[in-house]
Amino acid sequence: MSSPLPGTVNKIVVLVEDDTIVRLLTVEVLEELGYHVLAFGDAVPALELLRGAQVAALLMTDVGLPGMDGRALAHAARALRPSLPVLFASGYSERELLDEMRSQNQQARTESVTKPYNLDLLRERVRSLIGE
Repeated sequence: MSSPLPGTVNKIVVLVEDDTIVRLLTVEVLEELGYHVLAFGDAVPALELLRGAQVAALLMTDVGLPGMDGRALAHAARALRPSLPVLFASGYSERELLDEMRSQNQQARTESVTKPYNLDLLRERVRSLIGE
């Protein structure tokens, strides 16, 4: 894992996606937007990173991860960093996911995108959550 580039500290995205191809595609899209991406195949190392001093502008996580799923990761990450925006990626319908987040009071600074990604929507959601 490399250090962030100068001027990108506020543009670090922590990405957690267990599908290698989806993870690589997402990294490519986010890097094209100018973000520095710290990508992980599962939740545990991402959570360890968030426990440390590393600054992150956004947590983007697949919902259906093996082991600790994306919902549990987001909950744990928000316990550490309450204002951290979260973008969930899922094969579920966006409406189902948003309804579930609302029922768990996790909708503040939280969005979702469905897979396969609409790349324009992905870009829009990331920019919106980061505040650009």
